[in-house]
Amino acid sequence: MAELTRRAGPDAATVTRRWLVLTAELVARHAEELTALDAAIGDGDHGINLKRGFAVVVERLGQADGVETDTATVILRAAGQALVGTVGGAAGPLYGTLLLELAGGLEGATTLEPEPFGGAFGGAVAAVARRGRSTAGEKTMLDALVPAVGAWQAAAAAGGDLAACADAAHGAAVAGRQATEALVATKGRASYLGERSRGHVDPGASSSALLVGALTGAIAQVGRGEGASR
Repeated sequence: MAELTRRAGPDAATVTRRWLVLTAELVARHAEELTALDAAIGDGDHGINLKRGFAVVVERLGQADGVETDTATVILRAAGQALVGTVGGAAGPLYGTLLLELAGGLEGATTLEPEPFGGAFGGAVAAVARRGRSTAGEKTMLDALVPAVGAWQAAAAAGGDLAACADAAHGAAVAGRQATEALVATKGRASYLGERSRGHVDPGASSSALLVGALTGAIAQVGRGEGASR
């Protein structure tokens, strides 16, 4: 009996562009919520800064030459550089690191495949952990991203397609975000509050869950033939 092969995934550049556009839309929609979460335990500018940063990302994507030939790596690298140069505080360097490392992990990829993307995603999140000198459980964006990576990789190992992997990752990210409410922050500005940081959802974990949710949406939309030209 012939071995069954998995159908090739969608164009990596198309999914990546749509992912960033959807992230910008979600961040803009939830900017006030993210800022309110940050006001409780941080500087109170997380949503404002990310909204501005992803607006610049989308603007640069729209102005880019050679849109039809750009690779996922080129797109992610440009987006990461835009966030580093635009978003203040820790969010810019950390989100920039995530996208820049993901760009490197997808070097040469023309299609998006479950296991290779899971590996690249894991490498990018590990780079964020190194940059922030943090681990999951410290009430940071890693509390959404680390479970998301684990769920994606587990779904891929079980033979799941991109949609299944993305759905699993998003569910894990949302659960991880919610779990930060019970944590005491030990990293970042929130750590200055000590025990008083308990009872608040972490803004970085919240925006990270939005990022993973946008990826889920992008994969679904491109699978339906939507959003290829944006």
